[in-house]
Amino acid sequence: MSVYREKSRSCWMDVAPPKFPALEENVSCDVAIVGSGIAGLSVAYELAKAGKSVVVLDRGPIGRGMTARTTAHITTALDDYYHVLIELRGEAAARQFFTAQAAAADRIGAIAQEEGIGCDYARIEARWFLAGEMTEAAFDREWRAMAAVGLSGVSRAPHVSAHRLADGPCLIVPGQGRFHPLKYVDGLAAALKRMGAKLYAETTVTKVEELKTVVHVDTKGGRVSAKAVVLATNSPIVDDAKITKRENPYRTYAFAAEVPKGAIEDVLWWDMEQPYHYVRLQPMGETDLLISGGEDHASAAADDAERRFAKLEAWTKEHFPEMGRVRYRWSGQVLEPEDGAGFIGLSPGSERTFIVTGDSGQGIAHGVAAALILPSLIDGGTHPWAEVYDPGRKPPAKKVVRKKEKEVEDDIGSEDELSPGEGGILKHGRSKLAVARDEGGRMHRLSAKCTHAGCTVHWNSFEQCWDCPCHGSQFAPDGTALNAPAIEPLEAAKTPAAHKESTSR
Repeated sequence: MSVYREKSRSCWMDVAPPKFPALEENVSCDVAIVGSGIAGLSVAYELAKAGKSVVVLDRGPIGRGMTARTTAHITTALDDYYHVLIELRGEAAARQFFTAQAAAADRIGAIAQEEGIGCDYARIEARWFLAGEMTEAAFDREWRAMAAVGLSGVSRAPHVSAHRLADGPCLIVPGQGRFHPLKYVDGLAAALKRMGAKLYAETTVTKVEELKTVVHVDTKGGRVSAKAVVLATNSPIVDDAKITKRENPYRTYAFAAEVPKGAIEDVLWWDMEQPYHYVRLQPMGETDLLISGGEDHASAAADDAERRFAKLEAWTKEHFPEMGRVRYRWSGQVLEPEDGAGFIGLSPGSERTFIVTGDSGQGIAHGVAAALILPSLIDGGTHPWAEVYDPGRKPPAKKVVRKKEKEVEDDIGSEDELSPGEGGILKHGRSKLAVARDEGGRMHRLSAKCTHAGCTVHWNSFEQCWDCPCHGSQFAPDGTALNAPAIEPLEAAKTPAAHKESTSR
């Protein structure tokens, strides 16, 4: 099971996942890829093109992890701001970051054309407008920073000319993009199959063991023996807290509503509020879909999705009155790195285990950038963009400052309080239980300790899952691990049932 089994469905999920078998034998390859989202499949594609034998593993359907929960902006602008990245890491590192993101945006288009993938790929401009508490001086500082890192052609308009977005200035950023992410990754999967790569779905990795000349990747159905492994699992499943402690998980929300064809310009719209809003179009036959996202919060810091969707939909309707019926609502998770750039490269302390994580709001371009960097590193070489993403880099003296949020308070006095679809934390002596009554009425009693690092999980009623506030693990109501870094399920509660459960209440 994976996050594909969480309750909400994005507008991309109408595309059925491709059918691939589970691993039920021992196999060998040059490189094993764990995770089949935009990062995992992009890395696998570049390796296979270079003649490597590749095996891809996913605990759920191929291509249906967090990539299925994105809004699929292809961005070279930095949502955490280039002027902040320059302050934290220096102009040379910020230029590396931009160059990698720009190359990734180009690579998506090149692969889509070469492989004949119909994924609605288009290069369009973005309009980034001043809003919230950001000052005009900081806004102009970002404009200058974009030019400094190489993002050319950005212009400044005195105000936004459409959609009632703001009275203040707007940056018009060329060369951004959008596409249908699942059509694209399904095209990658088909190309990989044609090239002889082996893809396995519904295959849970239970252990990764790096030896002197080989890496063993154990699953419930068989073992993969490889010369190297790439962990492209949102948050790395093998880490010892070296990386997971340097990135923070956030829930983000999105919806898609019908709009008349041609009623809204096909550009990316972003504001500078905290949390910020991001809006784009997706062509859908006779109509368009208006996709709007935002209202982020630290994972497990809130369980109020309905309120957040109400705010997001009201904001969008105010600025885009053409918006019609809402057809889809979903959430996803982003991992915010401590210094503005994600982690691509050798896992600290490893020689054959590579990671891709810390995407922030750049997940699409970041995943493809990893595919342009890692093949050289896997071959023992270097890459000119690797330094900015190096997982072994020293923590910065100054970090990106984000508002500290408390974890949601979901303590309950008795499991009898729970209706179908509800969950909470129940104290039991010195321990805590994660207790949920699923939507079918069945009660689940589990240890509340995340199996990754022991943090207390909290109930997410919108997605019908348990979220860990520390490193982003997610679990089904029955405790099955859905998202990394956790591999093992939540433990069954070491307490007898208080009474017999019926299937409804």
